[in-house]
Amino acid sequence: MNGPAAAVPAALAQLHHTYCHLTGQSLTLGFDRERLWFEFHRAGYTLVELVQVVRYLQKEIRHTRRNVGALKLSNLLQLDRFEEDLSISRVRLAPLLPAPAKPPPVPTLSPAEQERGRRHALDQLRALKKQLRDGQL
Repeated sequence: MNGPAAAVPAALAQLHHTYCHLTGQSLTLGFDRERLWFEFHRAGYTLVELVQVVRYLQKEIRHTRRNVGALKLSNLLQLDRFEEDLSISRVRLAPLLPAPAKPPPVPTLSPAEQERGRRHALDQLRALKKQLRDGQL
């Protein structure tokens, strides 16, 4: 009976050791914690996913978007919350697509026509100012 069933306790110990290493904690692996890790393992979550969620939560905590309590083992191993955090970490870690480069605007008028328009607008502004000064408006 040294098949897959014998590998489960070693996998649980590895998960716990990795969690402790990532969080800098030194927690014993008692029966209650082993049971939490067993449920985590039985749900199909992996060591890679654990690392991803812990790193995501640490980043969120550093940016004050999450409370440090999110890394408590009893909170982390609530499977519905873990699933949500894993899903969010995947969304946030996806690289952003660069915005398509916009071509520079193409002027519709020639430089000479643009200059004539500027001068015409300036002449109209001067005339308006003169009318305002003279009290004609």
